[in-house]
Amino acid sequence: MPHDTPLIATIAGAFLSAWVLGSLAQKVGLSPIVGYLLAGVVIGPHTPGFVADAALAAQLAEIGVVLLMFGVGLHFHPKDLLAVKGIAIPGALVQSACATLLGVATGLAFGWPVSAGLLLGVALSVASTVVLMRALEDAQLLSTVPGHIAVGWLIVEDVLTVVVLVVIPALAGAAGGGAVASSATSSGFLAALGLALAKLAVLVALVLLAGSRVIPWLLEQAARLRSRELFTLTVLALAMAIATGAAFFFGTSVALGAFLAGMVVGQSPVSHQAAADALPLRDAFGVLFFVSVGMLFDPGFLLREPALVLAALAVVLIGKPLAAIAVVAALGYSARTALVVAIGLAQIGEFSFILGELARHHGLLPPAGSSVLVACALVSISVNPLLFRLLDPLDQQLRSHPWLWRLLNARSERRGEAVNVGTARAVEKEQNPLAVIVGYGPVGQSVDRALREWGLDTVVIDLNIDTVSDLAREGRLALYGDASHTDVLKKAGIARAAYLLVTLPHSVNRGPLIAAARNLNPACRIIVRARYLRERAELDQAGATAACFEEIEAAVALTERLLRDLGTDDVAVERERERIRRQFAPEA
Repeated sequence: MPHDTPLIATIAGAFLSAWVLGSLAQKVGLSPIVGYLLAGVVIGPHTPGFVADAALAAQLAEIGVVLLMFGVGLHFHPKDLLAVKGIAIPGALVQSACATLLGVATGLAFGWPVSAGLLLGVALSVASTVVLMRALEDAQLLSTVPGHIAVGWLIVEDVLTVVVLVVIPALAGAAGGGAVASSATSSGFLAALGLALAKLAVLVALVLLAGSRVIPWLLEQAARLRSRELFTLTVLALAMAIATGAAFFFGTSVALGAFLAGMVVGQSPVSHQAAADALPLRDAFGVLFFVSVGMLFDPGFLLREPALVLAALAVVLIGKPLAAIAVVAALGYSARTALVVAIGLAQIGEFSFILGELARHHGLLPPAGSSVLVACALVSISVNPLLFRLLDPLDQQLRSHPWLWRLLNARSERRGEAVNVGTARAVEKEQNPLAVIVGYGPVGQSVDRALREWGLDTVVIDLNIDTVSDLAREGRLALYGDASHTDVLKKAGIARAAYLLVTLPHSVNRGPLIAAARNLNPACRIIVRARYLRERAELDQAGATAACFEEIEAAVALTERLLRDLGTDDVAVERERERIRRQFAPEA
């Protein structure tokens, strides 16, 4: 007997097309998001063949929005932002403002109201968390100072987006559902905004204050039932209930409610399990969200409005990166850091679509706005990995223009030189045994403490100017700069150092660093941190004395923890530790 099953057909068509095109995108080195958006185009109303139910797809996408924002809130850690607050907060604010103004100018140039251009600019200013994290990881930059800055920058953008989610309904209410520019500055808008902010304050108080007691308790009770299904159901019920309640009772977006719910759940002792259980559903419905966005895109729009698409792409691929480079350089960071941040932010993604969809729902963004955002996302996400591969050539290109290189590094070099001059003089006068430490993260700090307790003086080299300045104020020997550069190593006293400890986890410029140090001091013992055993040959060739591999140490720590849990004595534990190290690193 025939059945009318538009929901099943829509889900099946969305998942099947997303699987095929997402897999193809992954195979050619692009983000799967590109494939998901193209899948939406394929099953959308603007292309021939199977057409999914747009209304049902939009509702499924709302679930995707809730779970995506819930995940963002779940992983939102203020400490990540505070670590780079000196550059991330002002940088994100200035860059977002520049992109927003460029969006307004673009909108006005094509006859849009100011409010529509404003929202277009805000949507173009927000980069994709998913794309940025993957690009940094692929380029081995996620654990570097520039990587930390880019991630912190994006956290600020996420917070700004949450604020805009509050403003959009207020703006729509003041404009009476239209996109009238003058309304945006009227007293009606201010009153609507004030009411929205008051409601937001009450919502935040309820969720973060009252919810911080109730929600973790509910999750712990669910965990005690020892049923994974019930625990997962509890997490999803809380996320959906808070998101829907925020929209129904407080007039905010479901995205904002989901973000707040994620923040509260993230504070509970079972937050990691909650994240693990919610992840598969978040990914599945996240795919449906991107597919639904792709369904709004009309390929013919590229032929009808090529100038509008190019103008928006110019904002994303030129305006945003240039603004980021200028801000990073002005705040005293190196041109290399500026390039990493600029390239990482030269794309748009999920938050842009969430903002665009909410603005379109309230009549503040014309249909062309959605098509512009999809077109910009398809292009910018596709080229972003290619831009990261051009990082070194771009760096060399900047160096080939000395005036531009000096301009971008002027403030950075002044800040660094103010610290480095004093350190270099102190190193020259130093008579005690010396050790040079590259990187001052948790590993670098531990090594530094141990060396000083054993009577060695240490010189820290780091690319985080704030870390170096803090150490200098404490009277410590610290240098700002790239340790792979010979002049930096010379200032650190490498020529007479007994040890060089490379504590950074990534392999960027590690080989040249070791080779330079070995040339300057053949007798120096160079001990290096590395992730994988396969890096051993490269390190030996560069001249490293010894290496500590994270793969081996993880195996040792996990085995030791297991043996102690089984009640094994210390002698047996030590024997097993030595066996593992002999097996994987017999020469150590």
